[in-house]
Amino acid sequence: MSSLFRGEDMTLCQIYFQSEAAYSCVAQLGELGIVQFRDLNPTVNAFQRKFVNEVRRCEEMERKLRFLESEIIKEKEIALTDAQEFCEAPKSKEMIDMETALEQLEHDLQEVNSNKDALKKNYLELQELRHILTKATTFFEEQDRIQTGEQTVLQMDTQDRVQPLRLGFLAGVIDRERVPSFELMLWRICRGNVFLRTAEIEEALEDPKTNTQVNKTVFILFFQGEQLKIKVKKICEGFKATIYPCPETASERREMGLGVMTRLEELKTVLDQSLNLRKSLLTNAALNVKTWFCRVRKMKAIYHTMNMFNLEVNQKCLIAECWAPVNELTRIKLALDKGTELSGSNIQSILNRMETKEQPPTHHRLNQFSEGFQNIVDAYGISSYREINPAPFTVITFPFLFAVMFGDAGHGLIMSLFALFMVLRETQLKNKFKTNEVWQIFFGGRYIILLMGLFSIYTGVIYNDVFSKSMNIFGSSWKVGVSKDFDFEKVTVFDLNPNPNVNRSLNEIKMYSGTPYPFGVDPIWIMSINKIAFTNSLKMKFSVIIGIMQMMFGLVLSLLNHLFFGKMASVFFEFIPQVIFLTFIFVYLCLMIFIKWIRFDGSSHSTQCAPNLLIELINMFFFKSAADEDSCKALYSGQSIVQKILIVLAVLCIPTMLLGKPIILYLRHKRKSQSGVRLEEDMRHMTELSNNVVTSDSVHQESTYLVNSEAELLNDHDDPEEKFDMGEIAVEQCIHTIEYFLGCISHTASYLRLWALSLAHAELSEVLWTMILRIGLQSGSAPGFVILWLVFVPWAAFTVGVLLLMEGLSAFLHALRLHWVEFQSKFYKGEGYQFIPFSFQQILEQAENPDQL
Repeated sequence: MSSLFRGEDMTLCQIYFQSEAAYSCVAQLGELGIVQFRDLNPTVNAFQRKFVNEVRRCEEMERKLRFLESEIIKEKEIALTDAQEFCEAPKSKEMIDMETALEQLEHDLQEVNSNKDALKKNYLELQELRHILTKATTFFEEQDRIQTGEQTVLQMDTQDRVQPLRLGFLAGVIDRERVPSFELMLWRICRGNVFLRTAEIEEALEDPKTNTQVNKTVFILFFQGEQLKIKVKKICEGFKATIYPCPETASERREMGLGVMTRLEELKTVLDQSLNLRKSLLTNAALNVKTWFCRVRKMKAIYHTMNMFNLEVNQKCLIAECWAPVNELTRIKLALDKGTELSGSNIQSILNRMETKEQPPTHHRLNQFSEGFQNIVDAYGISSYREINPAPFTVITFPFLFAVMFGDAGHGLIMSLFALFMVLRETQLKNKFKTNEVWQIFFGGRYIILLMGLFSIYTGVIYNDVFSKSMNIFGSSWKVGVSKDFDFEKVTVFDLNPNPNVNRSLNEIKMYSGTPYPFGVDPIWIMSINKIAFTNSLKMKFSVIIGIMQMMFGLVLSLLNHLFFGKMASVFFEFIPQVIFLTFIFVYLCLMIFIKWIRFDGSSHSTQCAPNLLIELINMFFFKSAADEDSCKALYSGQSIVQKILIVLAVLCIPTMLLGKPIILYLRHKRKSQSGVRLEEDMRHMTELSNNVVTSDSVHQESTYLVNSEAELLNDHDDPEEKFDMGEIAVEQCIHTIEYFLGCISHTASYLRLWALSLAHAELSEVLWTMILRIGLQSGSAPGFVILWLVFVPWAAFTVGVLLLMEGLSAFLHALRLHWVEFQSKFYKGEGYQFIPFSFQQILEQAENPDQL
């Protein structure tokens, strides 16, 4: 919990690796996943680093594995086997064996694929030729009938029969969808001098390039002359039609068909053997591809990390710098010792802590529950180092503020059940819809949705709102009291007397018991015509009280930050003025709300005397009060004087915060500067003493020690990073002061969105009930069931689509804004950077899901 509250205590470490043991030690640190290495070669090009060749070899192995994986995926009958539960990084010596094995496997598979493609291409050509020979018989029979005189021919005056024309022909196969355009192009180019006959191939043929089934058509073109033949061939090439040789005589076609059938049978046998060989290669590879991916990616990550190290002068060891949690240094040392032992080296790696003024990274230990809430905070900004993390408080405040705006127990129940389903089926659903981005968003925030639903049920019970209807669980505190002869038909509106103390002499009837409804809003308000006026007043005041409580809590957290970092000037000249201003104006407003609730009841006198708190707050700034004009409107005695004192003290906080801290910082800097001058003079004096001839060794050693200690103190004081700029500090403090005091007013008004969205959600829910579901409920028994069944579907669709999704998203965004701006601005800077450890687990997860980076 302490890690989540402030983040881990981090330290900068320097590690000396023996060259032979560096690979094994880095592998062990990668398995541990608690070290973030720094790049010690930022100016060196990536292609000029020491282990760039090893990284390239790993990338080449990755390419081969991706090729194998893609080939396995094409075979739907073969399933990839998951990687081993613990896949350790291979030793550096094993790289050559892995390269050889993958290269041989890739070569065998490529050779099998090329043979398969060639065989499939030949098989397709033989199939097309077989269909051409089969379909061509019909075409040539028709041509023979034309040439033998079945059609009338022209005769000359000599009564001699004209010799029939000798036609040339081309036979081929074309895709079926291209036939109409192919026929049209032939007609236009050849001017109708070509005779085209087509016949569809009944069975679909497999295309060897795409491995898809395609429908094709056999065609034969009859033409006369070489010029038409050239044109027809070019058109066939343009439409990607395949032309095959076809004999003219039936006997030759029959003989060729027998040869084609024989070759098809032989080719089918060879093709099946080739496919079986390919399948066996892929089946064996599928057992190890995931494991090989894991090993190669770990190896690549190790060499990529080692490229960030520095070489020692003698090139016998590597020097690395890393950030690590302080409480994990023991585990890191054990991992280094284990890596050294596995490498066979006798020289242990050396781990040293380094002193630095650089800001360390921020590291929070998270689990599946807290990760979603931490992401909400990190979207605003990463916590500064050791700054209070808002995530633990967001776990409660975020779903609560959402529920205040989404207060409906029925809608909260649906949301809770959906989130509970995702939580209980977490393992099965985790990797089920990886490509669905919307689902991944919902699944990642399943615990947030669960808490939002549960809190919505709670606030819905307080509002007494379940699908826009109220529940009378404890019995209403109101009753309709009338005389026996009262005629209800003559009235449309009946006023209930809210005064629990009635005057019996005036024949007043007690309608309010004087005891509030035990929990939440009394169900009688659902029937009243002034329901909106009542709920508006109640929710508006609740919104202001909740907002001021959260802002005050943010100021308390800022105090903890100031004390932790030792910023006492910020405590006295920021925190105290801020608390006084917020307390004397806005906390006082909350007190007036509670006093008004307690003091004024439902009697007519109290109703007339109850002051308007918004007008009262405005009058405070003008040193006026409603009690000055009418004493019955006073909340307490001496109210006017107290309010004037509060306003004066609150206004005095503005110059205190504006000028106090810059003046204190200037005086502190001036005092340090004067002490620095004195230190420099003392150092110069001690240097002169040390240069004198001293016979005593003890005196000489003492003078040397004093000189060195004074020099170190002066160097610490004259740190070039600590530069004081009074103008910059004054401008920054001025901006901070204006932002806070104006923000107190705007942020308080901003919390009224809790009331506004709650009202909108309740009214929209009531509209859906009244205009849709109520139609079925008001119908008769027989047709009412059918009508209810028909109207329930649109009511449920609108409830889920509009109220749960759209209204839920709106409430989520408004709750997000209240946390980022109104709450976190009081104490949270968010100027840090994330701790990104060298972890094999994270590297493998990112490689498996590259779209989620």
